[in-house]
Amino acid sequence: VSLAEIVPYIDWTPFFHAWELRGIYPRIFEQEGVGPRAKELFEDAQNLLRRIVDEKLLVARAVIGFFPANSTLEDIEIYTDESRSRILTTFHTLRQQMEKPAGESDYALADFIAPKETGSPDYLGAFAVTTGINIEPVVAGFEKANDDYNALMTKALADRLAEALAELTHKRARDEWGFGKDEKLAHEDLLRERFRGIRPAPGYPASPDHTEKQQLFELLEAQKNTGIQLTESFAMYPAASVCGLYFSHPKSRYFAVGKIDRDQVEDYHRRKGMDLREVERWLAPNLNYDPDV
Repeated sequence: VSLAEIVPYIDWTPFFHAWELRGIYPRIFEQEGVGPRAKELFEDAQNLLRRIVDEKLLVARAVIGFFPANSTLEDIEIYTDESRSRILTTFHTLRQQMEKPAGESDYALADFIAPKETGSPDYLGAFAVTTGINIEPVVAGFEKANDDYNALMTKALADRLAEALAELTHKRARDEWGFGKDEKLAHEDLLRERFRGIRPAPGYPASPDHTEKQQLFELLEAQKNTGIQLTESFAMYPAASVCGLYFSHPKSRYFAVGKIDRDQVEDYHRRKGMDLREVERWLAPNLNYDPDV
């Protein structure tokens, strides 16, 4: 993907947060005590970004796909073809277990895919993107010149470009799905996610299990198509990479699974076919019990 095509989708607010400057872009430039430093940082970033784009110092790659899918309780089955007779892979989701006001549900991502028993064909999207290809020699070059500032700036810009590429590919996905073609969204609307659908990533609040990346990478052949590799800890390399699932349901929304109880964890380990202790290790921040008791 052309870097020049990605740049307009950059959300600059997290860029300043990465440099420990708190504020919302572009209002941060007017903030007392922060504005002058933010302006200087932004100008430096623009200069380096122009060089990265003009000289093609980084390479951006992306893969997206759409797959026949239906849900069975908290699982999302992906099928080999439209006959939906053979399962290709399964994504396992977790359900909130918290007290909510009457009429409010405890969510699981599988809720946003049509249940298998309804006979309604549905689809799940998936994506993996990176803007970190070739970043090592760029950073090494700055470090060799004792320019740690631009070495760090390169990494910060690569991260912003990766998130921007995720935004760009989600827009393309919505267009391919059909409903995105009627969108008339300004840049601010994109940043505030004023569009139909969500793109949750494994390891984040709605899908806290990082090991779900394995199914996603196999489904998309992500390493072959993008060059992104999964480490043993399910981190992505290069670091400036983003992956996740596309849900098109009009009422799909982001949420945090939060704390979950032993009964769900035991059910989850059976559904995944993963050792219980291993599941508890990956879900440790979400456990509402002491696994050693």
